[in-house]
Amino acid sequence: MNKNEFSEYDDIINLSRPVSCKHPRMPVSDRAAQFSPFAALTGYEEAIKETGRVTDNKHELSEEAKCVLDEKLHIIMSINEEMPIFEITYFVADKRKRGGAYVTVSGRIQKIDGYKRVVIMEDKTTIPIDDIFEIEGDILNRFYKSDL
Repeated sequence: MNKNEFSEYDDIINLSRPVSCKHPRMPVSDRAAQFSPFAALTGYEEAIKETGRVTDNKHELSEEAKCVLDEKLHIIMSINEEMPIFEITYFVADKRKRGGAYVTVSGRIQKIDGYKRVVIMEDKTTIPIDDIFEIEGDILNRFYKSDL
């Protein structure tokens, strides 16, 4: 740079910094915030993760499998003694995207409501009968072994 370029600003170069009468000085702690990173695409990373999340498709049971499940439910409803522990695997639809996941719960069945078509577990978990994939339990294994 040559000397002529600086000569244009000689009258203001050594002046003190102007102070506003209307606006108070910003605290040093707040000044750093104005240089924080800016996310132009807010929620983009979450959307990418959500898209990449894998869900299962619901398997359609064959008519034979539906009959076996129906028999198991009738056996469970006919139990007069203390209800044994069962493992129920059922499909839970995903709330955000198509598909879902298969969940297995273990516990005692409190009630089978044929009208509402739900199985209510002792811990108040409600399972739609149409979403049940498998029911397992010692009493059911004994019944099917004696049938063979």
